[in-house]
Amino acid sequence: MQRKQFFQAALIFLGLSASAVHAPAWAQNYPNRPVRIVVPFATGGPADVYARFIAQRLTDAMGQSFVIDNKPGGGSVIGTDLAAKSPADGYTLLMMSNTHTVNETLIPNKPFALMKDFVGVAPINYSDLVLVAHPSKGINTLADLLKKAQAEPGKLNYASSGPGTPYHMAGELLKSMARINMVHVPYKGSSGARTDIIGGQVDLMFDAVPTMTEQVKAGKVKALATSGRARSDVMPDVPTLSEAGVPGYEATI
Repeated sequence: MQRKQFFQAALIFLGLSASAVHAPAWAQNYPNRPVRIVVPFATGGPADVYARFIAQRLTDAMGQSFVIDNKPGGGSVIGTDLAAKSPADGYTLLMMSNTHTVNETLIPNKPFALMKDFVGVAPINYSDLVLVAHPSKGINTLADLLKKAQAEPGKLNYASSGPGTPYHMAGELLKSMARINMVHVPYKGSSGARTDIIGGQVDLMFDAVPTMTEQVKAGKVKALATSGRARSDVMPDVPTLSEAGVPGYEATI
């Protein structure tokens, strides 16, 4: 698998304990009590937003509450371990992302076995990323970023929601393909990283297009490029990284 294709390998989906797929959990009266959806990421990020969107519609359709339980930390390991150790009765679901795919090789000694302890239920969403800079940094285009990074190796930094997360891997992919050196600043969750890029405490950040769109429109951050194969329908005036100076770059979550 080519590295530019890596982020296409794992769309967000819901998972549950493998042993929960048999009766009585999936009888016709399921669910007959509230269902917990563990989101192993902080509130406000794409996984949280998508989970809440789905939870409300499941609640409306099935007549029982689907309740979000955010358990961020450890690059999704903390929340995922909690879900893996929950009763295998179908009443604990897990919002997963391609972070889990990365962690399979990044974190070898996890307290759970992803492919044994969980079964995929349904794909939910995928999104392009957008690379943004704080307006005070004087970086208005990807060309500005590449020029500055090449002139001052290691001076620029970029925020992410933690090691192994899509935002981290997108930054590392950019560093590798553009042959630049930037410092990774990991956070416990994307909301903290997002707060600091808006506040100017960090220079750059990759974030999901739907999550960052309003901040771009408000002028709180500057959109440099998006990560898809083609321009985003939401940000049609923003070039892709591939067309703006890093040919072949492609990453989605």
